Amino acid sequence: MKRTLVALLVCASLFPLAGPPAAATPSSVRYAAADPRAAVPGAARGPQRPGQGDAPARAPRCATPTGPFQRQAERYLGRDVDGRQSAGDCRAIRRFQRAHRIAPATGYAGRATGAAVRLMRARKDPNRAGRCPDRPERTVCADLNRQLLWVQQGGAVIFDPVTIRSGQPTMETRTGTYRIYRRSKSHTSNLYHTPMPFAQFFDRGEALHGVYEDIYAGPGSHGCINLTWSDARKLWDLLKKGDVVHVWGRKPVG
Repeated sequence: MKRTLVALLVCASLFPLAGPPAAATPSSVRYAAADPRAAVPGAARGPQRPGQGDAPARAPRCATPTGPFQRQAERYLGRDVDGRQSAGDCRAIRRFQRAHRIAPATGYAGRATGAAVRLMRARKDPNRAGRCPDRPERTVCADLNRQLLWVQQGGAVIFDPVTIRSGQPTMETRTGTYRIYRRSKSHTSNLYHTPMPFAQFFDRGEALHGVYEDIYAGPGSHGCINLTWSDARKLWDLLKKGDVVHVWGRKPVG
């Protein structure tokens, strides 16, 4: 009961949100994250402030610490997948970080690097596993396992994958198939009194909405699906009330 009451009130992000009003864009245009680098902390996107990137607290240079996403980075970059940082691994990861504006680029495979790798691997065919239903109407596909979101229609991706932040362990985003029932461009949380730009509600107070802070900071949202401010604005321009939202999986720990 308490969980439902909180969700009905709001499911705001853990961090303050802000941003200028959205510009109108024809919904017939295929929407894409024009630059995949913009989906990770450190990129200059609208009002979003740069994130802290992946640098461990005491590793300012290309050093030896092994990051939590070391294996994923090694596999994507064609390195020996042993899960141990080497000088060669560090140089390769650092080049990847610089290419994707993950700052500071230290070669440490932290959250932002792991997210960038997942995003790049998904871009060609995000629904390869077939977890999101192929429908003739616009369908938002929210993959909590990979923390990715895209939109497809009639078997075609019309909004390329972007990174998201779903609910924290105690307030997990509910899975299932829903429809957007309310849209509020400049919504403010009733419970936390923080802005929720481009909010599109799909289930008992849970919404797709933008955040101002680094979406990789903290354990997660209060149940909503957070996007960067820029991605939330593009999604607002594309979707309408009544569009389908399909959510599956579970947010990884860490």
